Amino acid sequence: MASEAGRPFTGAGTPASAWQQWDPRWPEFDLSTPPQRVVVVAPHPDDEVLGVGGLLVRLHELGAEITVVAVTDGDGSHPGSPTLTPRQLAEHRIAEQHAALDALGLGQTEVRRAGLPDGRVAGHEPGLVDLVEPLVTPQTWVFTTWRGDRHPDHEATGRAAAQAARRVGARLVEYPVWAWHWAVPSDPDVPWTRARSVHLPEPVIEAKQRAVDCYRTQIAPLSGHPADAAVLPPPFLARLLRPTETVFV
Repeated sequence: MASEAGRPFTGAGTPASAWQQWDPRWPEFDLSTPPQRVVVVAPHPDDEVLGVGGLLVRLHELGAEITVVAVTDGDGSHPGSPTLTPRQLAEHRIAEQHAALDALGLGQTEVRRAGLPDGRVAGHEPGLVDLVEPLVTPQTWVFTTWRGDRHPDHEATGRAAAQAARRVGARLVEYPVWAWHWAVPSDPDVPWTRARSVHLPEPVIEAKQRAVDCYRTQIAPLSGHPADAAVLPPPFLARLLRPTETVFV
């Protein structure tokens, strides 16, 4: 989700209540003809769950084969931690990602690890394109973080995934994560005309909550030290654990 370079926002951000009160009535994301294969390109372990965890469950139930490309191992989320070294943190986050996918009922999902440096994906975009492209066919749906999310890793990952999809002729679907923090309803910097809603049945909402709970290094402090503070406090999670998910098509 975040790294030292990737914590560009301070303060509580736009409250979840503001988003809940806004009713833009976007069209529903069309799942009437689901793909046989989905590739999710996630900059950090947890972005796949936070952004489209419920949608992945629905696509899996419709028969889609899912592959997750883990761009980084998330070792930069707690710089200066006295509790975990970056290597130890990466080990925890890798284990958390597998547990989260299992909580979604996606335990058999293939995870490809790119191993790129957390906070510095932008310097490795060509290699990421080369990793993603062979996984994609014209019939594949490629999900990735929105290229305007204002997080350097999210935007670089989105650009690389978009280029790989474009080369092959695959469908690209982007999802916002940090935008829910810095944007406001009707924000002109967000492409709302491209937005589609994904309504989540109650069992899927519950599965997504269980998956988020697996990311203990992100949702709870590692210790009482300031460098060990939770990356995903309750106000942030409230924006992403609503009964709907949003994608840009």
